[in-house]
Amino acid sequence: MSSIKAILFDLDGTLADTAPDLADALNRTLDHENKPRLSFEKIRPEVSHGGIAMIKLAFDIGPEHADYQRLREKFLSEYLSKIACKTTLFPGIHALLKQIEEKKLVWGVITNKPSWLTDPLMRALNLNHRAACIVSGDTAAKSKPYPEPMWLACEQIGIKPEHCIYVGDAERDIEAGRIVGMKTIAALFGYLQQQDIPADWGADALVNHPEEIWSHLVKW
Repeated sequence: MSSIKAILFDLDGTLADTAPDLADALNRTLDHENKPRLSFEKIRPEVSHGGIAMIKLAFDIGPEHADYQRLREKFLSEYLSKIACKTTLFPGIHALLKQIEEKKLVWGVITNKPSWLTDPLMRALNLNHRAACIVSGDTAAKSKPYPEPMWLACEQIGIKPEHCIYVGDAERDIEAGRIVGMKTIAALFGYLQQQDIPADWGADALVNHPEEIWSHLVKW
């Protein structure tokens, strides 16, 4: 019998395909600045790396630049205003969550997305009442790859890390999960950058599709 009692997910690029709405928000920000739009293919790999990466991609500036905060606020405002127009669960996630719930296991979310964006998105996807925990980037003292969010999630659901699986599409996800002793799965269907080498992250498993996650849960 599996010792796993909970499956915890990263949000962007793992549970939900948020890239279309984030790409639209970034391009509307570029429109506002009279800059040329970027292709979706160019934006998608940056989504899991947050606002800093998105602004860097679009404007080639970082937080130290005088215009950074203004552009970031504009981008996030645009995103919040249309946060779930095109966002959907990745194919196979709906069935996986249903399977988890039918087996009386629990699932939750640990994301670096700030709560003022995470919460409305989870509500829009009708997942907020189903998730056993929702730990955002500003919920704990530190965000991934630090272990604080993982410990907090385990505390909220009342399950020890060794009985949890964490699924994510970025190296920091796997690092954070490993630090606290969770089983980790790298989601290859997520927002991987060209230089990413998931096989080097140390995950317990790599999956190309959400359907594969259940087989690992049963095995562990």
